[in-house]
Amino acid sequence: MPEATSTSTLAARLATLADSLHPTERKVANEIASDPNGVLESTAQELADRLSVARSSVIRTCQRLGYRGYPQLRVALARQLAVAPPPPVAPDDALGALRADVARIAARLPESLGMLTTEVLNAAVTAIATSTRVLCVANGLSGPLAVDLALRLTATGRPAEYIGDSLGQQIAARQLTAEDTLVVISGSGANRGSLAVAEAAALTGATLIVITSFAATPLTELADVAIVIASVHDSFGGELEHPSRIAHTVFLHALLPQVAERLGAAGRAARDLVLEVLSDNLSDESGPRGGRPTKNQLS
Repeated sequence: MPEATSTSTLAARLATLADSLHPTERKVANEIASDPNGVLESTAQELADRLSVARSSVIRTCQRLGYRGYPQLRVALARQLAVAPPPPVAPDDALGALRADVARIAARLPESLGMLTTEVLNAAVTAIATSTRVLCVANGLSGPLAVDLALRLTATGRPAEYIGDSLGQQIAARQLTAEDTLVVISGSGANRGSLAVAEAAALTGATLIVITSFAATPLTELADVAIVIASVHDSFGGELEHPSRIAHTVFLHALLPQVAERLGAAGRAARDLVLEVLSDNLSDESGPRGGRPTKNQLS
């Protein structure tokens, strides 16, 4: 079980560690997530009695979440409730519901980085910026993120590859060397296709960077650099029912300037080339005026 950082919020710890808890511990964690005010006002014994579990299970859950014990968890709960945004007024229309959901997600995004450390971030940026070859891989819902990452890294001055076919991914991974980096994006951290690619790369000595939502997964066990970005959902069940890659998308967007900075002059030269290419490919009709795009704009 990875140690939680001192700056990580309780919400981030619950989101990233929930899948690694034992059933009784998960029962306690779910109660903490669903009724934080009730837990804050309860003793460890009262919480145990309410859930029909042993008091030791409550204490063990706190420790598995990275706290010394129940008092420290209650302090973290009080801090979280003090800074939490007020719940939105129940909307009576579709637009109101949408705005409320966007506000909830926006409030959770900063917490999604709660498990990220400077050491992990620096290791990822250095590996990506200095490797001879970078291969970006993902399957399922994470697939578009790998495509976007490879394209944006290339535009940043760090050429990167993306292969969509799962068999092709494994073949490419087996051709990596110890000088190369494989970036695997998997929300669950347990996608079979992505795991097969990671295992193939492990045979070559390539650096494996895994970007996922949970701390204890088959992929994070293989990773040289495990980047755990918490889901924007309030519970493990919420992520399973409505999988989201919003937090990963925002993280990857923010990661690119870090890589560009690490590339130095090469990154600045790449930016100039990108602007030149964009300028050459924008027609006179381009702009914010609206209307139907021309044939040249669509091609």
